[in-house]
Amino acid sequence: MANEIHNKPAVMDRDAIGRRTKQEQRKMTWRLMKQNKECYLMMLPFMIFFLIFTIIPVVLSLPMGLTDFNMVEFPKWVGLSNFYNLFLSDKIFIQSIRVTLIFALFTGPISYVLCFLLAWLINELHPKLKTIFTLIFYAPSMANVYTIWQLIFSGDSYGYANSFLLELGLSTYSIQWLTDSQYILGVVIVVQLWISLGAGFLALRAGFQNIDRSQYEAGAIEGIKNRWQELIYITIPSMGPQLMFAAVMQIVSSFTADIVARNLVGFPSTDYAAHTVMTHAFDYGWIRYEMGYSSAICMVLFVAMFFAEKLISKLLSKYMD
Repeated sequence: MANEIHNKPAVMDRDAIGRRTKQEQRKMTWRLMKQNKECYLMMLPFMIFFLIFTIIPVVLSLPMGLTDFNMVEFPKWVGLSNFYNLFLSDKIFIQSIRVTLIFALFTGPISYVLCFLLAWLINELHPKLKTIFTLIFYAPSMANVYTIWQLIFSGDSYGYANSFLLELGLSTYSIQWLTDSQYILGVVIVVQLWISLGAGFLALRAGFQNIDRSQYEAGAIEGIKNRWQELIYITIPSMGPQLMFAAVMQIVSSFTADIVARNLVGFPSTDYAAHTVMTHAFDYGWIRYEMGYSSAICMVLFVAMFFAEKLISKLLSKYMD
């Protein structure tokens, strides 16, 4: 009994210390926000738009997905009916899941590795060449390149791909790259890879530049002998935040791919060969104005992206310390 009485104040003191520590952290955070209020004011316009056009729609998509809403009449509560129809009655949605998974498995990892390798190679160049090559590889993500790719994959003999294959004797007829369901998804994946060097690529470029060069000198003293060992033991562990950001960006771009297919092969694509989940949501949201059903589709996509991000976070967690 005496021991219990003696131990209680000690536990309370530890709890009190913890509470004081959290209060001090809040005060320090508030103090830092006051000191950097100009930065927060500059961020305010973006945060307002981000709140209105991203956070609020995502939050409202779940309750809206439980309704029948056509943007004219007041939403009607239908419960889980939209989700039942998605998985039990909507064959095109099931096909869009397959297309999205294939698309994500190819473009996500390949784009991620490609971003990292190109950023690494560019980092080894002369400073002036770094800027030039960064612009060269980043530019396709900003430009409308679909007209060029439509010319390359034109279905007649004047298309560059067909002309090349006919001249080499690898084909005896013009392949309909953009209308034959056998080739559509492959073409869309190729184009998506070409324009995938976006924000994640720039983040990795910045990450390479921010690595402390003294770490490489210390590594040489410890026995690191070549660039590959430097990459594995120094470079990658030093770029945890950039690796994580680039991974999240690739997950988002892979799972939400839609614009490339619609601009390149039309809407809908032949036999729905390039019909992704995001394309399905676009169809019901902006063509049919069935916003409740479209919100249900987006919620399914959000859950899939959430678990993919959690998996990537777990894989990269050792580099985030």
